[in-house]
Amino acid sequence: MIDDALPDIEQQAVLLDEWVRARRQIAVWEAKAADLLARRAVLAEQDAVAAPQHRETIWRSMIAEYSAAGHVAKGTVEHAFTDARALHADFPALQESFQAGTVTAAHVREVVRAAFPVTQAILDGTVEAGMLALFEAAAVEFAEAETPARTRAYVRQVAAALAGQTVVERHTAAAEERTVTLRSVGDGLALLQAIIPEYLAEAILDRLTQMARHQKTHPEHREPAAPVHEPDGEVIFGESDTFTVDPFEADPGSADGWVPEASDADDPDAVNAYWDAVEHLLATGPVIEQGPGEERTLDQLRADLFTDLLLTSTPSETQGTGLDGITARIQVTIAATTLTGADDRPAELDGHGPLHPNIARDLAGRCTGWTRLFLTPTGLVTETDTYTPTEPMRRFLRARDEHCRFTGCRRPAHQCDLDHTHDWAQGGTTSVANLAHLCRAHHTLKHPDIPDTHRWTARQLPDGTLEWTSPLGRTYPDRAPRRVMFVPTSPPEPAEPPGHWHHSESATTGAPF
Repeated sequence: MIDDALPDIEQQAVLLDEWVRARRQIAVWEAKAADLLARRAVLAEQDAVAAPQHRETIWRSMIAEYSAAGHVAKGTVEHAFTDARALHADFPALQESFQAGTVTAAHVREVVRAAFPVTQAILDGTVEAGMLALFEAAAVEFAEAETPARTRAYVRQVAAALAGQTVVERHTAAAEERTVTLRSVGDGLALLQAIIPEYLAEAILDRLTQMARHQKTHPEHREPAAPVHEPDGEVIFGESDTFTVDPFEADPGSADGWVPEASDADDPDAVNAYWDAVEHLLATGPVIEQGPGEERTLDQLRADLFTDLLLTSTPSETQGTGLDGITARIQVTIAATTLTGADDRPAELDGHGPLHPNIARDLAGRCTGWTRLFLTPTGLVTETDTYTPTEPMRRFLRARDEHCRFTGCRRPAHQCDLDHTHDWAQGGTTSVANLAHLCRAHHTLKHPDIPDTHRWTARQLPDGTLEWTSPLGRTYPDRAPRRVMFVPTSPPEPAEPPGHWHHSESATTGAPF
């Protein structure tokens, strides 16, 4: 404990030392957690040896259990198990340093994953088995004195050198890791992150920068969207900051345009002056009036252009012409009063959070289908007001579930299977009380051909909660997501039935939003 009576500089030193000790203890406990995962993986491997035809299911069932029990994402648990197994089996010195708190879990992750080229070369017989120990010794010595980021760069270079990898081979292998991910950052914004070859990333950013700078310095090149009217002449077309003025309506005293009065029609000099003015206008073109310049920053322009290009352009022929008809899909929930413009309460981008009402209205004008949602006072979807026997159930369940209904899973509903909670072949009904969206990985955990020692079961409660039971007999409830609630600003009119409007949007335009 720090003594408040100590001088300020000494208090700072004490706090720093305590923080370092706390960080070391965190690493010690993370090492213990990794050891527990490694021991559990050994048991899973023993089960897989006894039933090799169910090896993948045994692994998935174990991952699901730890994900549910620890409230941790499935992918995070998978990586943790993989790292723990490798640490336990192949890296005794790294494990010892980890258990002592000298390196952190982040260091361990970088070292273990960077070792892949060395282990692969050993399996291929191109290098000796002792190379892994040499790699570990160099990695541990460096990691104990450096940050995880610096460790990552260093151990990758060491691994490539020991495995005999060339730069070309390393870059070819790394290119297989390209991916695109999405993470919400709040306030209606999200981080769309792409891992792609570095030269392509540089090229994309450079092109966006060039386009943004051109947009900023040449706003007159933008296509005017709506006509405006200015006192100096009649506007042919344009918008608030760029427009074209009819030259024959310009100021008669200006050099850009002049039309003689009717009384001048018999005056040869006036007629000649008129035709001289016409020839001048034909030679110089229309008058472009420039209003205020581009107000968006370079970063904002890049972001808007990035959005516009991705949502409006078509893939190149190398990706196949079959991609041309694929459009983006999102789901938005909005109150009927907000949709009509009676109020400005926020809408909801399903599965993410609040959405600006103006954006929701804009999307509503483009949508191809609507679903009316009736909610309980707590915001739970109870029914929809469509009447066909099967599609209403699908719409209701998409609205209710939003994503996979295994605890912790966030895969969107449109990428999931619509599963009978109680198997149809065993008497389960095809009804909203017996259906839920499950991603393929979690759906297969319920299959009856899986041994009971690894099979999960689920039952659906009246409020839509899915109660999962693991092979260990532990129960993990997954409650139906509550929807955004709109608080009325005035009493509803009697003619308006309670409800929310919901639509599925196929975005085919590139307007930045």
